[in-house]
Amino acid sequence: MPPNNECVEEEEVWRGDREDEQEVWSGDREDEQEVWSSPSNKKCGEIDTSGAGKEATENWVVKSNGETVLSAVLPLLKLLTLTIIGLVLAQRKIQIIPKDTFKLLSKLVFALFLPCTIFVHLGESITLKNFALWWFIPVNVLISTAIGCALGYLVSRICKPPPEFVRFTVIVTAFGNTGNLPLAIVGSVCHSVDNPFGPDCHRTGVAYVSFAQWVAVLLVYTLVYHMMEPPLEYYEVVEEGVENTEIVEELPAADISRPLLVEAEWPGIEEKETENCKTPFIARIFTSISNISQSSLPDPDLLEEGDRTRSTKSIRCLAEPRMVRRIRIVAEQTPVRHILQPPTIATLLAFMVGMIPPLKSFVFKEDAPLSFVLDSLEILAGAMVPSVMLILGGMLAEGPNDSKLGIRTTVGIIIARLLVLPLAGIGVVWFADSMGLLIPGDQMYRFVLLLQYTTPSAILFGAIASMRGYAVSEASALLFWQHVFALFSISMYIILYFKLLLSYV
Repeated sequence: MPPNNECVEEEEVWRGDREDEQEVWSGDREDEQEVWSSPSNKKCGEIDTSGAGKEATENWVVKSNGETVLSAVLPLLKLLTLTIIGLVLAQRKIQIIPKDTFKLLSKLVFALFLPCTIFVHLGESITLKNFALWWFIPVNVLISTAIGCALGYLVSRICKPPPEFVRFTVIVTAFGNTGNLPLAIVGSVCHSVDNPFGPDCHRTGVAYVSFAQWVAVLLVYTLVYHMMEPPLEYYEVVEEGVENTEIVEELPAADISRPLLVEAEWPGIEEKETENCKTPFIARIFTSISNISQSSLPDPDLLEEGDRTRSTKSIRCLAEPRMVRRIRIVAEQTPVRHILQPPTIATLLAFMVGMIPPLKSFVFKEDAPLSFVLDSLEILAGAMVPSVMLILGGMLAEGPNDSKLGIRTTVGIIIARLLVLPLAGIGVVWFADSMGLLIPGDQMYRFVLLLQYTTPSAILFGAIASMRGYAVSEASALLFWQHVFALFSISMYIILYFKLLLSYV
């Protein structure tokens, strides 16, 4: 097709010598407007913003709204397809892939794919300046957990679950999936070239999600661990009956019939049992009930006999207050030593390498000596999203277990976690943005913050429930129904988030 003469002439104007170009740009305002509104632009197929500019802008907005909905739905359809594939492969009647294979895949995700993803993207993005700019991401995890605790308390007051499941209702509403599922959503959203968040969408999005991992791990081994402690009265009922031995026999540590839910997110966490992890240890320390037999519970005073023989001089010099001693014993029994898991180690390595320029140039530059190692890690990281969704499909294929939580409480938790909490998250992010606490103009930053309020409860509740011997069936049933309904709630809110965020672009 022969070129348009007027287009050629226009290109010659733009490709003129430097002096002519400067004369055009240094002309008065009227002449400049005439150049931008010349009819040659229209003849060359460009958007005419003069005269009919308002109409063209309105047409662009209408088209943008349709593309926004499509951009929000397509990533979730991709994830849903992967989940359905995992569900079909794990069906008991077909069972193309046995449960043991899914468990091995979950261990690969936890020990290899997820750490590689965190290190590759967080290490490349993190700097000392970014470390200071991203401070609201971990704070937002704490805020979402606090709001979730308040909603969980309201659910327990309104729905009135069985007394032994009140704390479970609170914490399972509060603590969401801040790792695997947000990473999968970000990876799916940024998979297309025309994603709405720019060319660095995947790298920055994964870096933002990974930056919150260390806070989530701390919450798991402190707040979640202690909130999932068996209630004192419930423990006594189990201890005096025969049910306790039956439960222990049904779920030995190496039993291949253990539900996939137990090992779906943090495999091996239930094997890190401490001496008193299945006992109401905090209740034994802080509660003194004379009419309850506590012969089977550990005595906190006996835990310190060895320490007393070694530190008699310090006790003589300074008597430790009783409350301080109790708090210290609880802190000693908190398994914070297990915090150094592969994802946490990858996060720390990314901080160390990314924030030290000589180390960063040695790994992350294009001509870096270890660039081939980074490429290998990036290939492994690419397997994380499909593996996570296949495992989720395998978990859903097992179906829900029997639960004593009650339908009303289950529905209340689902509504609070999947529908009410995201609305609160929109308010928190809007308030933080209006106060100037967020990075200006970074919509992916805000999208990740909103995702922290949108995901269902963390899958690791199944592992912690198994480790603590408390609400195992209830956690399995609740997580199943939450992830089923999350397909619809996440779709709805991501469409809303895209409309809110991209309207400011």
